Amino acid sequence: MSTPTAAPSTPRAITRWRTQLFSGPVASVVTLALALPLAWIACKLFDWAVLRAVTAPNLAACKALAHQGACWGFVAEKWRLILFGRYPYADQWRPALATALVIAMLVASAVPMLRTRPGARALALGWVVALLVFFALMAGGVLGLEPIGSDRWGGLPLTVILTLIGIGASAPLGIALALARRSSLALLKTLATAYIELVRGVPLITVLFVATFVFPLVLPAGWRLDPFWRVTIGIVLFQAAYMAETVRGGLQSVASAQNDAARSLGLTYWQVQAAVLLPQALVAVIPSFVNNLLSTFMDTSLVTVVSMYDLTGSLRLALGDPQWRDFFIEGYTLIAAVYFGASFAMSRYSLWLERRLQVGHRA
Repeated sequence: MSTPTAAPSTPRAITRWRTQLFSGPVASVVTLALALPLAWIACKLFDWAVLRAVTAPNLAACKALAHQGACWGFVAEKWRLILFGRYPYADQWRPALATALVIAMLVASAVPMLRTRPGARALALGWVVALLVFFALMAGGVLGLEPIGSDRWGGLPLTVILTLIGIGASAPLGIALALARRSSLALLKTLATAYIELVRGVPLITVLFVATFVFPLVLPAGWRLDPFWRVTIGIVLFQAAYMAETVRGGLQSVASAQNDAARSLGLTYWQVQAAVLLPQALVAVIPSFVNNLLSTFMDTSLVTVVSMYDLTGSLRLALGDPQWRDFFIEGYTLIAAVYFGASFAMSRYSLWLERRLQVGHRA
């Protein structure tokens, strides 16, 4: 009998970094050549952002800095306008609560325990309640809340809800388009292909203009669709075309023998798609799916061209104050930190999900 041996130890992170960065003379020289200027830049940024910064909303103190230090007083003065846009000041607790509720549901949806069958039902019910409460708080007109039109929505709540609806509604529509493009029915395949190629051939800003100014012209007389929903539909239809190609790529990565084996067992077309092909395809395209999610999150900033003020647009409103206009760098730094933080969290969760599902490591 052989003597059992201990499992190989996993090197600590600091050991791996030292091995990779200083594995030889050339690697050591390159590491130092890149690390020294990066360290110098980091020191300069720390000096500007922290050591010389003004945090109080004191305009005179900020101007006395002469841009030698950061004026976080601009953020302290305008943060509510940046986060909530033109929403009435006294009622800004409503978008704050609505956004917190939606973000809490997003966090809950990322917990594996809640995606089991009993948990999934509770999660689905939670999403229905969260969205109903979100729109009730934002729009008002119920429970004694003052009605607020969607033209006054803005800031972080608008960015979050446009991203959520954009990716949530475009995913099933994209799956349907991908299946239609792979269909053996010539007319269905042609229509799906034409739609996907047409939408992918124009920029999102064009779709937003069409949804805002052209779509109302083709509605029946007397019909009116709220501008928020027109923009939302435009984003959904635009992202669905990209989602369709993502899903189609995932379906093509699944061996055709699996489709043949499933059909030989007597499964119908829809049973094969739902139980065999789509689960594997969707797992395979998790990186591309997250890429579409990040793209949707970033593209919401384009709604400013149709007079809707998301997080970036709300910052422009704040910079409309001529007294604080010179401190735009601090404002855009805040917006960049919000976008980076959210994008980094989504990307890290994507990597964790890939490891959990062992994407790319299956036999």
